Amino acid sequence: MTNEKRRIHWLGAGLASVPGIRRLAVKGYPLHLWERDLDRARVAIRGLEDRVNLCLADEGALEKAVRAGDVVISMLPSAMHDETAKLCLGKDAHFISSSYTSPAMRAMNASAKAKGLSFVNEVGLDPGIDHLLAHLLIDDYRNSPEFDPQNAHDFQSYCGGFPAIANDFKYKFSWSPLGVLKALKSPARAILEGQTVDIARPWDAVEDYPVDLNGMSETFQSYPNRDSLPFMAHYGIDDSWNVERFVRGTLRLDGWADAWRDIFKSLEASDTTEDELKGLSDRLWADHAYQDGERDRVVLSVELKVTNQGETVWHKAKSIAACGTAKSSAMARLVSITMSLAAEALWRGQLDAGVITTPKDPATIRAWLETIAENGDLVHHTDYMAEERMIAAE
Repeated sequence: MTNEKRRIHWLGAGLASVPGIRRLAVKGYPLHLWERDLDRARVAIRGLEDRVNLCLADEGALEKAVRAGDVVISMLPSAMHDETAKLCLGKDAHFISSSYTSPAMRAMNASAKAKGLSFVNEVGLDPGIDHLLAHLLIDDYRNSPEFDPQNAHDFQSYCGGFPAIANDFKYKFSWSPLGVLKALKSPARAILEGQTVDIARPWDAVEDYPVDLNGMSETFQSYPNRDSLPFMAHYGIDDSWNVERFVRGTLRLDGWADAWRDIFKSLEASDTTEDELKGLSDRLWADHAYQDGERDRVVLSVELKVTNQGETVWHKAKSIAACGTAKSSAMARLVSITMSLAAEALWRGQLDAGVITTPKDPATIRAWLETIAENGDLVHHTDYMAEERMIAAE
């Protein structure tokens, strides 16, 4: 089927979608934007009306419209991704989301692969760009003279979004706080001091974490999020590696743990009902939602420190520090531009069939990061060993 007959269907025109929608529209892809609120959709494509087909997201309408070879990008709530992917499977269409790959999604791998379909997940910011930076970092280490699986390896990847101007609460919400609250109530798993550790309450594991941002160090607070261990294989860290620490987690502004102490107390009760959680979410939304014109900030840091008999032999990090602008939030840019890159790669036939995530090859990763940098969101590279050598030479 020729590209002229295929379409890209973008589901959802919320603020988090706008930069990606506009990028694909400007580049001339046959884009169909699906939204229940067409007024919101019109705002998203202002000035590009002749390049985007607006579609009312009525029940059943998408299923009738999607055809073989189309690409469906879901910016719907994550709970809706599996059903949308099943629709794509039945229609021989490709699927993209920024969410973590669910067990139900993973179960579609064989069917998608047999049909030559790509079901691409984890192509936003976190997960997404964090994977790209991790692959580059570990590839760099693998190709260094210092590489030895028997070295002691300390890997940390943290990401967070917060207000550009810190408030007393040390956080603001772009959408319903319910997702953040549920994530905090979910246990985490990581490797700490060489041992697998289960963390029932993530806020009990909060640590100070300094990040090098363009030569200046800023201290944040970090804590593990979800189960980090499956991502070791994802990044090419196999059982032969001596791993002292492997953590993927969340970054918050310094002072966040103190500001949220009362929230943690509310979450500690094991019998907290869904209604109580929803009530807390509603109160937080009323008190701490972003207001029109307020700008956000995103910081992502991926770091690998390698030691041998207690001596550091390799230590590098990659980070992104982005701020919202009058045109878009930093979070929206980094999530939706990355999703548009996945759509573009899929459109060109550059992605494997099956249920997959971000590309792993360095050349593709660098090309994606160069495009992301066009919006000013540059990757900062820190070589701590080189800095130490420079200081020693002075």
